[in-house]
Amino acid sequence: MTTKTFKHLTRTEESSLMILDSLNLAFRYKHSKAVNFADDYMRTVESLRKSYHCDKLIIAGDMGSSSYRKALYPAYKQNRKDKYEQQTEEEAAEFEAFFKEVQVILSRYEEEGNYLVARFPGVEADDIAAYIVKKRKQLGIGNTWLISSDRDWNLLVAEGVSQFSYVTRKEFRIDNWDEHYDHSIDDYISIKCLMGDTGDNVPGVPGIGPKKATSLVAEYGTAYDIIAALPIASKYKYIANLNTFGADALMLNYKLMDLVTYSEEAVGVDNCKTLDSMLEAYL
Repeated sequence: MTTKTFKHLTRTEESSLMILDSLNLAFRYKHSKAVNFADDYMRTVESLRKSYHCDKLIIAGDMGSSSYRKALYPAYKQNRKDKYEQQTEEEAAEFEAFFKEVQVILSRYEEEGNYLVARFPGVEADDIAAYIVKKRKQLGIGNTWLISSDRDWNLLVAEGVSQFSYVTRKEFRIDNWDEHYDHSIDDYISIKCLMGDTGDNVPGVPGIGPKKATSLVAEYGTAYDIIAALPIASKYKYIANLNTFGADALMLNYKLMDLVTYSEEAVGVDNCKTLDSMLEAYL
């Protein structure tokens, strides 16, 4: 079974760099039960690159879960590991074939040499993208498009940095952020720290969802300000839960989820040096 390529997008903004969340896109094909999808995958990426007028393309790859986060919080993504261990033989075989196809794609990009493939053992694509975004002005990078359906990548949206989700067909930009969220870009990380991330097995404060997290940030400021205010006197259960959750757990969530601030730590000192050299040579 194969899937159709995406149609060209209508936006015509000139842009200099596209960063692709390579495994995230590949899972679109797995969910559709596609096999031997390398050609279609690469046509899709090329279509997106041309549609956004990006001369440069960086393919950010995952090589296992984050060593940085596992060291901080051993249960990081344990839910995914548990799920994989419960696979049937057929499901395990499908996953093996899927990852082989992903490797074929990355190898082809590396062999072609036209674009940069960036991946390191124990480093996630999120952190590679965050590191590049953080250093984009220093590197002389112009407007940047992030290609991923992962909402974590919303944390990277900034002036000159936008995201396209090929699942929802939506763009996340500075000028349309309020069409997607009821809070500011600056507040997003604080809200995530309060809520946690069930997908990555990062716990949040019990009883605090998007509305309560947004109201807390509106009242107290950032999660750092909330930490400074603890314990908070209140009759509400969710505030009692927040007090119990505590400052240390909120700080841990910052270190686990603030992609930009902790990008160097997450990528690793030696890998950062290697990535700097790769970026200098490519850009």
